[in-house]
Amino acid sequence: MDTRQLAAFCAVVERASFSQAAEQLGVTQPAVSLQIRSLEKRLGVQLLDRSGRRVEPTDAGRRLYRSALRLLAQEEQLLAELGEEAEGELTGRLELGASTGPGGTVLPVVLCEFQQRHPEVHVALTVSDTQRIVEQVSRRELELGVVGAARRQRGVVFETFFRDEVVLAVPKGHRFADRVVTIDELRAEPMILMQEGAGVRQVIDEELRAAGVRLRDLDVPLELGLQESARSAVLGGFGITFISRSAIEADVAAGTLAIGRVEGLDPSRDIQLVRSAGRAETRVGQAFVEFAKTRLA
Repeated sequence: MDTRQLAAFCAVVERASFSQAAEQLGVTQPAVSLQIRSLEKRLGVQLLDRSGRRVEPTDAGRRLYRSALRLLAQEEQLLAELGEEAEGELTGRLELGASTGPGGTVLPVVLCEFQQRHPEVHVALTVSDTQRIVEQVSRRELELGVVGAARRQRGVVFETFFRDEVVLAVPKGHRFADRVVTIDELRAEPMILMQEGAGVRQVIDEELRAAGVRLRDLDVPLELGLQESARSAVLGGFGITFISRSAIEADVAAGTLAIGRVEGLDPSRDIQLVRSAGRAETRVGQAFVEFAKTRLA
């Protein structure tokens, strides 16, 4: 069976669009349409329902999709085995993405240490929002993703990578520094929040709801998007924020920021590793995951 046809079919199923599948594969839309028609003609069944606004697989198409993923994974594994030495120094390219939390703090250091151990490996890190990283992994533009939340997406699988503690960051000398405060005390302080959909914000929202409080009950004059933006605002004395501990460890060590805790709240989150479903893991990717899990433990 022509694996190019199967790859085109899987791309259309995953993107629910001929044009987006063509963009993913780097070919024209007519070329993708021809591959699908040829595959349907060879198998003698209709694989895709083109009648709606979105392209959806038929029952036969869904069965083929599952089998095609396994076949494409076997092909990728075979090519990887033929193209890499079974033993010896790691070589090749590691392309991965991360959301702005882990991508701006923990991951760069781990990647630098990994590359230093394996100087023949070229590392390329893409930092973007969680949804974009997940989509790029799904389209196989990236081998791995590291994100702060597991978002539903066809064609990917998630696993817990490491645990991230979320803390209350306050300016140096703030009355909350190095002490436990009540939620009533928290209400009286200007709170800087990250944008809607940010992993840290989601964690805090859930913690507060469990304590019978909502984010709108707090004094929130600023919503600044990224962790780095919130960190800078706290450093400037414009308020306090909940943030990943790893994002401010250097500031705490330098004495420019301090950590407070809120009575009844114990926020933390699982940072997720995301992979393309059915994609064979490269030797470089496998080595990095093993190294990172040991390093982050």
